[in-house]
Amino acid sequence: MEQLRSLSALLDYAKQITAEKGPKCIAVAKADDPGLFEAMEDARKAGIARFTLTGERAKIEAAAKAAGADLADYNVIDCSASEAEMAIKAVTEVSSGKADIYMKGQLHTANFLRGMLNKEVGLRRGKNTISHCFFHHIKGYDHLFFVTDAAFNMYPDVAQKADIIRNSVQLAHSFGIECPKVACLAAVEEVNPDMPATIDAAALTAMNNRKQIKGCIVDGPFALDNAVSEKSAQIKSIDSPVAGKADILLAPDIEAGNALFKAIVYFSENETAGLIIGAAAPIVLTSRADSPRTKLLSVAAAVVFADSLKK
Repeated sequence: MEQLRSLSALLDYAKQITAEKGPKCIAVAKADDPGLFEAMEDARKAGIARFTLTGERAKIEAAAKAAGADLADYNVIDCSASEAEMAIKAVTEVSSGKADIYMKGQLHTANFLRGMLNKEVGLRRGKNTISHCFFHHIKGYDHLFFVTDAAFNMYPDVAQKADIIRNSVQLAHSFGIECPKVACLAAVEEVNPDMPATIDAAALTAMNNRKQIKGCIVDGPFALDNAVSEKSAQIKSIDSPVAGKADILLAPDIEAGNALFKAIVYFSENETAGLIIGAAAPIVLTSRADSPRTKLLSVAAAVVFADSLKK
């Protein structure tokens, strides 16, 4: 496949996949929000997804009515005991093979994630680190940027960062990026023993050189400017295939990653979506503040990634 260079192209590719193979099934925990229904309707009408919804049926019916949706187009599992039970019901649909993707509705994030991590029916894959990845199409750039981890792992060590890179590389591969360039971010582009992020970056670069992290090119440390600007890299005489050409931006910790992600969203003209990856299936963790378009694009990404995981 050709490299996807925008999120509109991602949506088109999801439509292409599902036109050939049928829509992916998404299990949504506590699906009783009209805004969520708007995004689900967009995905359903685009032909890329069908949905199994858990929660109180009366509240789901009210949300569907408010969004102008026909509940006959959805499979509903009536569940009124607790948010925790709604999450377990939804994640079990995925772990049992009845659904392909696990998605958050109007429940608290902690309950949603507890379902994902449940030892009996959850989606943890061995000892692998589960991580979050945002992906952005920013006006003025001819490719997507992946930012990880800005939402899930707070202060990952080197081993966890290696897993986070592997997860995001697998996602980038599903977007047609054959050998993504990974920039390990820090405040400076030189290894400084007093700055742990630079030490981690050097270790991850060495792991990549020794084939412990495959399918990509990893280098660092990089300050943000010389990771994304070839001119900046040239001025600072940084000789690296990643310098100025990074696809994946590995944040040193959640504070830096979260600030970078939100700076992109609020300070640039962009489209943004995100997924939890590294589990046995794609996981859509959206915010109530996300627009229906952002939720649709996250669903499209999950559809594309789910298809790649089965190849």
